[in-house]
Amino acid sequence: MRIVQFKFKEKGTKVALVDGEKVRLLKDVNSTYDLSQRVFKTGKSLVELVEALVGDETENYQDLLDKKQILLPLSHPDPYHTWVTGTGLTHLGSAASRDEMHQKLKKSNPNELTDSMKMFQMGLENGKMLNGNPGVQPEWFYKGNGLSAIPSGHELLSPPFALDGGEEPELAGLYVIDPDGKPFRLGFAIGNEFSDHKMEKINYLYLAHSKLRNSAYGPEILLTELPDHLVGLSRILRGDKVVWQKEFLTGNANMSHNIANLEYHHFKYDMFRQPGDVHVHYFGTSVASFADGIEVQNGDRFEISIPELGKPLINTLKQV
Repeated sequence: MRIVQFKFKEKGTKVALVDGEKVRLLKDVNSTYDLSQRVFKTGKSLVELVEALVGDETENYQDLLDKKQILLPLSHPDPYHTWVTGTGLTHLGSAASRDEMHQKLKKSNPNELTDSMKMFQMGLENGKMLNGNPGVQPEWFYKGNGLSAIPSGHELLSPPFALDGGEEPELAGLYVIDPDGKPFRLGFAIGNEFSDHKMEKINYLYLAHSKLRNSAYGPEILLTELPDHLVGLSRILRGDKVVWQKEFLTGNANMSHNIANLEYHHFKYDMFRQPGDVHVHYFGTSVASFADGIEVQNGDRFEISIPELGKPLINTLKQV
């Protein structure tokens, strides 16, 4: 089950259930944030509420996308109460690169490994939360507040001081903190954790700077269970020409840290458990065009798709 949030004519915003090429409007629900508050008040699940509230009124989904009416699938009424964060070195990558990585780990002197390789090895050895016991903590970074988040169909802005503006295709977890200070996960969305890879490459200590950029997630939220194995496709188009594309693997079966462990280590901090706050947390990627020597250009279009999560996430690069 997947839902979207969109601008609805002169009436403000609406939430709808995705039903093929149509979306079916939920009655008396103006935002997914309001929907989460109903969960807290009623004790019902999101799926139960959507099934109870969905009506017969429909809109053409593609028309909403073409008219740029689709909004972020979850946002806070006050964008300063949204935290956009992420984790890295969390994915195993393809079978070939995973084998290559393991071989390097086996053959290398542990004292000669880079900090990144050490972190990756720690995740391989102890990155899973099992039976309620957390594993090792991952790399973590801050992206910005809700002002930095961009819906599907809109431009990702690369600032004048940026050296690069490259895509990072991944899963994003979407959360609201309940009145008791507990994180409630609404579901998952496709994410583009847009970053400045050239800046990071100068020195790993520039990672924090490289992450302070726009990011995009959506257009839909998957409310039901996330499959353990997901295959996505990331593409860059320049006009009508595909200049780069690559499959990527995600989901728990393809990660060195499981999602439960990543959630635990983010929400263990009191400041991330303030009632009412929204959190968008990126879970890491296994591929990026920058690693393949691609130089992005102003006007390039990023398209990231994971079929189980609905329509692709599409954004255009704008260098300002």
